[in-house]
Amino acid sequence: DVDTNHDSITVTMQGRADHFERIIEILRTALVTTQITPENVARIRDGRIKIVKDTVISPEVVADRAIAARLFGDFPYGQPVSGSPESLARVDRADLLLARERFLNPNNATLAIIGGVPRNRAIRALRQLLGPWRKSEQVVPTTFRQPTAPDPRPLIINAASDESAQIRLATRGLARSDRDVNAAALLAIVARQRWEKLSPDNTRRPLFVRHEAHVLPGMFVLGTAVDVLLVAKTLEQVREVMKSLTSVPATGAELAQAQAELNAQRTKDLATSEGIARVWLDNDTFALTENVISPDAVTVVDLQRVASRLFKDTPVAAVVIGDAKQLQAALQPGIKIEMMGEVEARPAKTETKPAFTIPIKKPE
Repeated sequence: DVDTNHDSITVTMQGRADHFERIIEILRTALVTTQITPENVARIRDGRIKIVKDTVISPEVVADRAIAARLFGDFPYGQPVSGSPESLARVDRADLLLARERFLNPNNATLAIIGGVPRNRAIRALRQLLGPWRKSEQVVPTTFRQPTAPDPRPLIINAASDESAQIRLATRGLARSDRDVNAAALLAIVARQRWEKLSPDNTRRPLFVRHEAHVLPGMFVLGTAVDVLLVAKTLEQVREVMKSLTSVPATGAELAQAQAELNAQRTKDLATSEGIARVWLDNDTFALTENVISPDAVTVVDLQRVASRLFKDTPVAAVVIGDAKQLQAALQPGIKIEMMGEVEARPAKTETKPAFTIPIKKPE
């Protein structure tokens, strides 16, 4: 399996221990002698375009992509990893050769082996089969201009709906190596708990809160689906939850419940060898064990401090997807909104007078 996200390419291979050398040989073929021929590029590109076109995107995914684009703009985290038919069509062989040169080199990679293979056997096979894997002279860091602050107005996106609407609100989050990244994950659980108490009637359509960490600062996003008539009330509730996280410290009970939930999820992730490998790779690749506060060491004071980092005087991006006419009627008056595709009217040009004049005396 090969999984690609905004931050990494993860190759997972499984097989019998007595086939270990064959597994490494296949990995060597992929990494060292990658077949980037014009024919392969065209075939794979056309296949990816077909998959993207044929994939039915749910309203939830549309909303998740829309809030990322609203928050990050042209920054890579605002774009879907799978690409679009238009962006995929522009990829050619030269792009893949450049990507291989930049990313597929040993000093930019971490290798984890889990299973019944003796260490000396593993080292011998790796030196023999991956020894020719050429090391890059330098790992070129990726640089992007940071995204501008998002427009605070809720963005209304018209879509066919069954009297319901998808709502997303988000702020910039923390990086994966930030010492407070676990505190942000716990804060997301506390935020969900408080939101559920404010909206007990929304159990039919579950709400969520999550902190999406990346190599660079990610996003803290809250979302749900509600009846159109409840959109304005829900937007107000979410903003109230964000405000409460900075002004009302979490209780010991809230923190304990969040820690139990997060630890249970991570224990589940470690129940398989694939989960162990993924966690180990993430810890090593993103330096997560160097200065990150563990979930059990997070205090109530830490939660409030992180809440201030995330929400105090921070612009919030908001997206609502549903029937535009119904949403416009439900949100107005009093709420400034932006309609997707709507071009703001420019003020008419008026004749302006110069700021000052210089009198010129005519000759007699």
